[in-house]
Amino acid sequence: MPDSQLVDPFGRRITYLRLSVTDRCDFRCTYCMSEDMVFAPRAQILTLEELYAVADAFISLGVKRIRVTGGEPLVRKGLTGLLARLGARNELEDLAITTNGSQLPSLAASLHEAGVRRLNISLDSLKRERFAELTRRDRLDQVLEGIEAARSAGFKRIKLNSVVQKGRNDDEILDLVEFAIERGLDISFIEEMPLGSVSSHQRQITFCSSDEVKALIAERHALIDSAEQSGGPARYVRLPEHPQTRIGFISPHSHNFCATCNRVRLTVEGRLLLCLGHEHSIDLRALLRRHPTSDQPVIDAIHAALQRKPLRHEFSSGGEVQVLRFMNASGG
Repeated sequence: MPDSQLVDPFGRRITYLRLSVTDRCDFRCTYCMSEDMVFAPRAQILTLEELYAVADAFISLGVKRIRVTGGEPLVRKGLTGLLARLGARNELEDLAITTNGSQLPSLAASLHEAGVRRLNISLDSLKRERFAELTRRDRLDQVLEGIEAARSAGFKRIKLNSVVQKGRNDDEILDLVEFAIERGLDISFIEEMPLGSVSSHQRQITFCSSDEVKALIAERHALIDSAEQSGGPARYVRLPEHPQTRIGFISPHSHNFCATCNRVRLTVEGRLLLCLGHEHSIDLRALLRRHPTSDQPVIDAIHAALQRKPLRHEFSSGGEVQVLRFMNASGG
């Protein structure tokens, strides 16, 4: 496939689409959404056919990686059919999903069969009561079962995602690393992003930088910086004694990764987000429904939108809300 035709005003080539298939979720993680979240009406969300049409347009423009997100993508009915269509596209180098793991006990095998190559599974705590507090759902055992189901299904790579918060789960960093090592998994530690207004904690107090996390891990394990990339914003280190496990750090505050941004996001309502840290978006749903037999209007809109992609986000760890929409409405 030729290089992506999508280049923003700063010379960054867009090769990666994050495709949200739902804003709904069976958890209510405190940093992701409110307990009484109001979800988009069904008529406003893209159909599976419309989601494929947008993905198809991006693939035709040179996108090589698609990550399916949500909400919790695995609660979207009929998803495996969409995944099978995407998995059959030889132009794609990578088809991945980010999930909370709750549906994997029953779906892991069918996801692998559909062509999904990689899984990211959210896991912020190994303690039942704390897990229930952070997710507002008492389902740790179900997630752990899902991780084992994914391992058994044969995925090429499985990565755990952990959002670290001081005073809430930072005392489990080393336990999470050991959990990953014992199972041959990768793990990424993420700095919380200031999306949506939260009442469960004060972000300026709970903020934990990637450098702090890395220093703590280095007290127990030798770490070697790695230049390898997984297509997203994570910076990786390797553990010489455990070569099967990579540890990643996603650091929107302390190590801004915007200079190498290669991605855009499509919300389930059909809005193309050019940057996670900005409210500006382009409505592709209206074009899809106005021109159901032609992809050219969507392709033209994508090209035009890329010229408005900002240089960087302006996230701050000071605790203030910088983007009103929650993560579940942003596309994971």
